Amino acid sequence: MQAIVNQPVAPSIATVAAPAASILAINNVEVRYQGSILVLKNVSLNVGEGEIVALLGSNGAGKTTTLKSISSLIQSEEGRVTEGQILFLGQQIQNQDPVSTVRRGLVQVMEGRRVLEHMSVEQNLIVASAPIKASRAQLRQAIDAVYEIFPMLGTFRDRQSGYLSGGQQQMLVIGRGLMAKPKLLLLDEPSLGLSPLLVWTIFESIARINRELRTSILLVEQNAKVALGVSHRGYVLENGRIVMEGTRDELLNNEDLKEFYLGISASGKRRNFRDIKQYRRRRRWLG
Repeated sequence: MQAIVNQPVAPSIATVAAPAASILAINNVEVRYQGSILVLKNVSLNVGEGEIVALLGSNGAGKTTTLKSISSLIQSEEGRVTEGQILFLGQQIQNQDPVSTVRRGLVQVMEGRRVLEHMSVEQNLIVASAPIKASRAQLRQAIDAVYEIFPMLGTFRDRQSGYLSGGQQQMLVIGRGLMAKPKLLLLDEPSLGLSPLLVWTIFESIARINRELRTSILLVEQNAKVALGVSHRGYVLENGRIVMEGTRDELLNNEDLKEFYLGISASGKRRNFRDIKQYRRRRRWLG
């Protein structure tokens, strides 16, 4: 697992105490593809109002499947929640129409920076507002709010999005997610393929969205250190099940997590690849 250990993180990004009320509650969820392939096993987690929660795990652990199960986008891949409940604002939402889920205030920003390359930045934002059927005044207000969070997008509002840099495209896809005025934002690998400086910029913006817009965020990320740097709490997903959870500080100081995800031994020294590979075979949380 790659980790940008020297990545600078603003020290006061996640300063809001984790609220008690849950905006999202996942209770003992199982997910299957094509009716038989079990991918998630008894997954339970929750996100409080105004909270950033990190979901960590290696490739293939089931992180993206978890997000798509919440947003119902998994149905486009012949996947389905077959056991358990997903509650958003107290209402069951598993296996519902994805558009109705967006209208409730839950939006997923998928990995891969999937912009509409032939359209301008502002046209991308306008298209993203379609599910909520905003008035012209509301649309202008929403676009201006995105430009406030990402000033660079305002500078390039008329530029064809296919010509934006990778970091600018990541800002744009997050901005498109904000056009629906979400109460809960699901972010899938926002640091993927970005330079350390751009990673810092993106995560600083994520913290600002949480702080200023009071948007709750469930963040899937392989870069454990930078993800926990902006999060209140976190979960670790392995082989389709939750194997660890805790506050930001608890996870950052957990020896298993430090050694497996950050490559740092109990002595504080960096581990070489061979040591980390051997450790992965014997990590304690899997028994």
